[in-house]
Amino acid sequence: MAVTMYGIPNCDTIKKARTWLSDHGVAYDFHDYKKAGIEEAKLEAWVGEVGWEPLLNKRGTTFRKLSDADKADIDAAKAVRLMAASPSMIKRPVVEREGPLMVGFSPTDYAAAFKGE
Repeated sequence: MAVTMYGIPNCDTIKKARTWLSDHGVAYDFHDYKKAGIEEAKLEAWVGEVGWEPLLNKRGTTFRKLSDADKADIDAAKAVRLMAASPSMIKRPVVEREGPLMVGFSPTDYAAAFKGE
């Protein structure tokens, strides 16, 4: 399976993850949320795999600017709608590869996931 990283190019965490992959010879495609958006079906599949909590970035500015009503009573369906409407609320990066979906960036986790590639 090919490696696909999802994110926003000017995000510092994305830059670190992309540098790590390039420095370690891991070929990947980059899906830019700003240019290509994200389909609700894709988000639903991710939520089915890892749950909505790891995917929804509650610490970001975009989430914090939401109304109290939008922040209340979040479940999987509501999280998917919020992330689809504003992909900057998706924790970055999300990496699809052979193996479990990866959310966020950790050099240690990447080293373990991509050893031998």
